[in-house]
Amino acid sequence: MTRLIRPAVLAGLGALGCATNPATGARQIMLVSESQEIAMGRDYDRQVVASIGLYPDSGLERYMQQFGMRLAATSERPSLPWTFRVVDDPVVNAFALPGGFIYVTRGILAHLNSEAELAGVVGHEIGHVTARHSASQMSRQQLAQLGLAVGAIASPELGRYAGLASQALGVLFLKYSRDNESQADELGLRYLRRGAYDPREMPHVFEMLTRVSEAQGGGRVPEWLATHPNPENRRGRIEQEIAAGPQSFSGTAVNRDSYLQRLDGLVFGSNPREGYFKGGQFLHPELRFRIEFPEGWQTNNEKQAVAAVSPEQDASVELSLAKEASADAAARAFLAQRGFTGGYPTRTSVGGLPAVSAAFAVATDNGTLRGSIVCVEHRGAVYRIAGYAVEARWPGYQPTVERALQSFHALTDPAALAVQPQRLDIVKLDRRTTIVELARQRPSPVPAATLALLNQVDPETPLEAGRLVKWVVGAPLP
Repeated sequence: MTRLIRPAVLAGLGALGCATNPATGARQIMLVSESQEIAMGRDYDRQVVASIGLYPDSGLERYMQQFGMRLAATSERPSLPWTFRVVDDPVVNAFALPGGFIYVTRGILAHLNSEAELAGVVGHEIGHVTARHSASQMSRQQLAQLGLAVGAIASPELGRYAGLASQALGVLFLKYSRDNESQADELGLRYLRRGAYDPREMPHVFEMLTRVSEAQGGGRVPEWLATHPNPENRRGRIEQEIAAGPQSFSGTAVNRDSYLQRLDGLVFGSNPREGYFKGGQFLHPELRFRIEFPEGWQTNNEKQAVAAVSPEQDASVELSLAKEASADAAARAFLAQRGFTGGYPTRTSVGGLPAVSAAFAVATDNGTLRGSIVCVEHRGAVYRIAGYAVEARWPGYQPTVERALQSFHALTDPAALAVQPQRLDIVKLDRRTTIVELARQRPSPVPAATLALLNQVDPETPLEAGRLVKWVVGAPLP
């Protein structure tokens, strides 16, 4: 059956299949038209905004859109509905979606040191769009009938469960080939030059990424390296490209100080106002609640939900906000999902708060899951807390899960309620000094090595008077 392809399908493939890329001049097999590419980008953009969240700074948002549009206007696809966003994520990352949707994290903004460096990052991502790399990846996946995979930290039995907090957008983790990466680098350099920025700043981006990776001791690498394969000679290739181009850099911009001034007050690192773990306990100062997750379980805090998965990945506890106006309505809506069966919702109390509980079972493609749900009313919102496991193992997990579900309480600790994120403070040096010397006079909650990394200098490198430096201020994170 899979060997038979109807003539109409072949005709459709032929109509879309061959195209000359305007940025690269190469012929591409493309099963995605430009209108489809834009539609896909818009669909995934909504998911990015919901799952990661945008950084709440309208001034920075306007700046990024205007800055990105200036670069995109120099590209071979200027008429795309280009959208440039700052996402509220501390990791060092940037990524692109088909159709002209570009994202940079506040984490990578904090580690860049000039507008020209930013142009290198954004130009690279524009290059992925103009070269249609992600659309091409999707085309190949369609040919292989793979679709856009959605990853989950849980086992296949749990992965199908609706609303699992650990689900991620597979489209964000499309792996590009080395040729694609080199091409995006070259296109990024092209757009940086066309934007009248100093190309000699672009190699500094690769230096920064390497330093961040080394600082993490071989642990989690910057996402921009993890999702963008990084050959050792990548920086060298860009330097060769720069050396082969015009050597007159008069009239080109770096815009170091103006860029740094835009970072003043930027949240640095994890934001505890959005919830944080203290051991197995999760505290949310803004929403004023706390909950205890099972000890030793893998925890994950996302914009829409908080979850914990057992070490064997065969059980999970997830907390999320319900859309319904009451605990009873939320429980009934949960049990009404396709494939769900359960007992009658029972009114109860959790942490002294009005609640409704129920047992449930859900049929999945990989077997049945069993669990319990508690919907709790707190400060005008309804929280849905569900715990579940593979059917055969539910009896063993049930006591642990039930304790977690019953641990939801109002957060009243003044210290926890008052916790604030760390932020960047842009400081103008009044004398020649080093990061290490400055740290003795101006305490920071992060080590001098971190401050040096943010400023792309060595801790002992003398810095001249009048220089702007990034400094982290605030209390140590809980």
